[in-house]
This record gives sequence, C-alpha cells and structure tokens, in this order.
Amino acid sequence: MTAAPAPVSPTAAAALSAFLRGVERRALVVAELQCGDAARAEQALVAVMRAFTAVASDLPMAQWPPRFWALLAQRQALREPAGGHWPAPLQHLGTLPPLPRLALLLRVGGSLDEGIAARVLDQEEAHYQALLAQACPRDGRGQPDAVAWRAVAERVQQQVRELPLKRLQQLQQPAAPPAPGSKDNNSRSWRAPVADERPAPRRRRGGGRPRWRGPAILLGTVVVLLLAALGWRHWQGRTVAAAGDLPDGVVAEAGPVSVEALPDSTVSPGPAAAGAQAAEDAQMLADRDSALVPDADLYAWMAAGGPLPVDESTPKPTRPEPVGAALETAAADE
Repeated sequence: MTAAPAPVSPTAAAALSAFLRGVERRALVVAELQCGDAARAEQALVAVMRAFTAVASDLPMAQWPPRFWALLAQRQALREPAGGHWPAPLQHLGTLPPLPRLALLLRVGGSLDEGIAARVLDQEEAHYQALLAQACPRDGRGQPDAVAWRAVAERVQQQVRELPLKRLQQLQQPAAPPAPGSKDNNSRSWRAPVADERPAPRRRRGGGRPRWRGPAILLGTVVVLLLAALGWRHWQGRTVAAAGDLPDGVVAEAGPVSVEALPDSTVSPGPAAAGAQAAEDAQMLADRDSALVPDADLYAWMAAGGPLPVDESTPKPTRPEPVGAALETAAADE
C-alpha cells in the first residue's frame, strides 16, 4: 500500500518541488551505480520520492536531506542489489560489497558529509570511515590508491552533471502548483503534493450571530431567575409553617396577618375633675410670676452663675477678657 501525498499549502508544495528537483540528479546516479541497473534504480527512486512527499509536510525543512537519503538507502534494491552492470571507468564499484559501495557513493555522488552519511546508513562515524577505507581502490601492493579514488569520484560527479534531461522527465518529478486562477493542471504529476485549495469558511455578517439572540438570552435568564426566586420563597413559607414552634430569636412568617378593630379609648372627664382643673388653672393665672414660667430655664441658668451674653453692638476687643472677670463684675453690680 503506497502513501498518499499529504495536502500542503502552495508555498510548501513549491519548496518541496524545488528540493526534489535539486536532489533527483544525484539520487538517480547513486541509485543506478549502487544497483548496476538503470530500470531498478528509477523504480526505487520513484518509490522513495513518493514516500518522502507523503511525510515531508510533517518535517522541518532542515531534516529533508537526511530523511530523503535515509529512505533511499533503506530500499532493498540498494541494500541487496542482485547483479548489475557498471561502465568501464567504474568497474571498481562492481567489485565492492553493497554496504561499502553505498557508503562510497553517498560520499562522492550524494556529496554528504561523513556525519550525515553515517546517520543515513545508521552506522557509527568510525564504522562509516572503515567502510570508506574498505571501498577505497588499492594499488599493486594493497595500499590505498589516492589517484584511483580521485578518478572514481570525478567519474561519478561527471555522470551526475551529464545525466540526460529526458531521464529526469521520465521520473515524473513533482511540478510546482499552478498560480491561483490558472487552468493549466497538466504539469502536475501523480506524485505532486496536493495543494490545500479548500475554500475558506464563510463568515456571517455582524459576528456570525443574529442581533436578537443576545437580548433574548438575557431576558430568558432573568425570567428563569425570577421564577426560581418565587418558588424558593413559596417553598420556604411552607417549610416554616410545617416546622411548628421555632426557637427564641428566630423570625418567620406565621401566615396572613389578621386585623381587628380596637375598642374606643377616649375617656371623658367627670364634672369633679373638670372643676378641680379649672381651679388650678385660675390659681396659676393669678400668680404674678406666671409670665416668667416660659423663661424659667434661662433664669435658673443665670442664677447658677452662667456668663452674660457678649454685647455685640460695640467693637470686639482684640484681647477678650477672661470669663472670671465677667463673673466678678456681675457680682459687684449686685
């Protein structure tokens, strides 16, 4: 079962297409020289590009190169090539075991650093260097031949540069998505990332909600709270009435208030009482000092030694006299 390309944005699709265009030459040469069979190399590379397209949207762009080469190196056609044919300048590759040959091709054909190539092959860096030493050509004495190593590297890189464009077109490389509004969709291949072209959700005017919904919800809430309060009050009244006697200090409703008329409290005085009060009033009015009764409290205060009020008709002194001086003057006048 093959993985389907994940929907990505047009910008990510263009970046992915550019990455695959930049890596496909080297990848095809590495796969072909590893397998020794051009047809098997193309099939393996197409499957790798399809698988990488499906997972690239979930990876940071910095992880694209090692992930792509790891997918290619894990193909069975490259790990366990069956036979193969190599051109005369590269016959040395056919004499190598699959793993050292792949280590050499990743270095000189894929242009990978030793650390990245070691991670691609899932090897320790020291072990990867041992694989390179094993893949290095030897001279007649069994020593590493630097001239032959350089010749192999230059031949591999020359094959990368001279790879026919027709072979790249046969890979059905993913094309960049067309511009918005363009009707030309023929350039999009079966491995091209599917651009996310879903229309944006429409938004209602006015915030997406009818204007009457807010006041209606508020009114409904007020009505519910009012009914709840009335029900609670009615239930509390029934509970108190059913509770019987309450302890001291507890105030509760005892039901409706009963109203009844009170008897007349007007008492009419008898003849004797009226005559006695009239005599007392006549006696009080006959007293010559009765006119002083309303001002009795003032006279009592003055008799007790209260200070006389200040005469405000004359200018006030700059230094008011002490209270004791006024008392002595009043006593001397008497």
